[in-house]
Amino acid sequence: MLLGAAVALIPCGALAFLLARRSGWLHALAVSGLVWSLAVIALVTLIPPYGAPGVVLAESRLPFCSREIGGPAPEGFGVFGSDQRLLNTLLFVPSGMLLVIAAMRRPAWALLTVPLGLVFVAVFSGAIELVQFELARIDRACDLTDFVDNVTGSVIGAAIGLALALVLRPWRHR
Repeated sequence: MLLGAAVALIPCGALAFLLARRSGWLHALAVSGLVWSLAVIALVTLIPPYGAPGVVLAESRLPFCSREIGGPAPEGFGVFGSDQRLLNTLLFVPSGMLLVIAAMRRPAWALLTVPLGLVFVAVFSGAIELVQFELARIDRACDLTDFVDNVTGSVIGAAIGLALALVLRPWRHR
């Protein structure tokens, strides 16, 4: 996962470099950071947690996504030793925050792009859960609670991003 996150920095850094001349360094870093955060989310949620995937036969997997609070995964799922729900929420905070900072380059458009961006992040989270459900071999569990926590994290991140945008004033950086 860490290697993948480091490798993802290369194209995202190139994106920032290309955008910086046209839109300013703050917007360029926010856009490339948003793309990088989504790549990291995909890596963290779709790479098997304990190395190579075990064999999970299609007949032995759950026939539907879990709707239990907390879901089928153990607490913290062996990473950082923390609560799984908190980790799912925190994982999506940067994408919500960077979305708002990137969108606030043009505040009039932000009224449209931020809600659409949050819908995109929610669809992205739903797609991850669907992939986890369909590819049982990656030893991940599809869970409706994860989706709720992910969307909550992106909305919290958007609120933080709004506060940061008022301080950083991305509309002034050209």
